[in-house]
Order: sequence, then C-alpha cells, then structure tokens
Amino acid sequence: MLDHWGYLNNVRLDFSHRGMPTDNGLIEAFNGRPRAECLNENRFMSIDNARQKVESGRRHNNDVRAYSAIGNLSPREFAASTGQTCPAG
Repeated sequence: MLDHWGYLNNVRLDFSHRGMPTDNGLIEAFNGRPRAECLNENRFMSIDNARQKVESGRRHNNDVRAYSAIGNLSPREFAASTGQTCPAG
C-alpha cells in the first residue's frame, strides 16, 4: 500500500537498512528525544489524553525549555531575538 501511495503521489521511497540506525543518525537522535522525554515517561489512557500530553510537551520544548545550542534560550525566545516569529501554536 505504501509503494502504491508513493507511486500515485510521485514520491520516491528510500528506506534505511534494517538494523542500521547509523544510516541517518540525525533522524534517529531526533526521534529518540521525544521517545525518551514523552513516550517513555507517560502512560496514555486514551488518544485524547495522548494528544494533550504530547501537545503539552511540544509547547514546553518550544516556549519554555532552554537549549544551549541557541544561547540557552527557548526556540521562541531565540526567534524573537533575531526578529523572526515562531509559527502559531
């Protein structure tokens, strides 16, 4: 089904090799953080409960949490300091 969808939507599918997370370490690291910080730390009682907890974590990471890579600012603070705006949400 995925191959068919890709064909119909002119999307080239390219997969990492099974068991080879080093094929794309950036994505593995990116996916690992939400897993460790949200999915492994919470018990979801329903899909709505999961949505609420994930959204709360997303807002915390974008609006409150400081990142050393951007001068110990939150992404929202960093964007404001450069004269940019963060997308709504």
